[in-house]
Amino acid sequence: MRVLRFAAFAALAASMLVVAGCGSGGSSPTTTTAAAATTTTTTTTSGAVTCTTVDQPADGARTEKKPTASLDPSKTYVVTFQTNCGSFSVTLDQKQSPEATASFVSLVDDKYFDDTIFHRIVPGFVIQGGDPTATGEGGPGYSTVDTPPKTAAYTHGVVAMAKTGAQPAGTAGSQFFVVTTANAGLTPDYAIIGTVTSGLAVCDKIGTFGDASDPSGTPTRIVEIEKATVSTS
Repeated sequence: MRVLRFAAFAALAASMLVVAGCGSGGSSPTTTTAAAATTTTTTTTSGAVTCTTVDQPADGARTEKKPTASLDPSKTYVVTFQTNCGSFSVTLDQKQSPEATASFVSLVDDKYFDDTIFHRIVPGFVIQGGDPTATGEGGPGYSTVDTPPKTAAYTHGVVAMAKTGAQPAGTAGSQFFVVTTANAGLTPDYAIIGTVTSGLAVCDKIGTFGDASDPSGTPTRIVEIEKATVSTS
């Protein structure tokens, strides 16, 4: 019964993964209703995850030029997100999504994700960020497409790009989500750009700051991406 209920909820929540990933954000952004809370500490198998209270960062549309350069296939790219709940790192999978990963690195280099929030948090499902307008409708002004394989699996720690229901499978703008459950049960429609290889406990902690009964994912507190950086090896 629990499995059936989760499956139904996941299907509903999946239908909410609709964002204007290729848009630039036309209307004036509204302020998220996320409420600041006191500092909390949760003990996990990876140690203690501590979140500090921060103010809502200034929001607004940000547009970028679509990158033309590809990533170096001989290198491994790792994007690290510093948040007020700690940091986590994503090892990019440029083989699976070459267009989206090249775009993602370009956006990181342009500080596109700095001072933005996780505007959608659904406990036991996903955390979603990458929208500087904090409305769920923002994007860099362009999109890429990497059609996912039919075998694509959205399991714990997988990072993929959000899109609107009307866009082709694998369309990506700037909004991304991290899966915080064993398996999100999503259809292979979202370009997978990598996996959290460090700090997954931080993502799981962030994933608690939402109302489990609300698939729209309105956060219950502000979680800010203070800075994103990329490293290569």
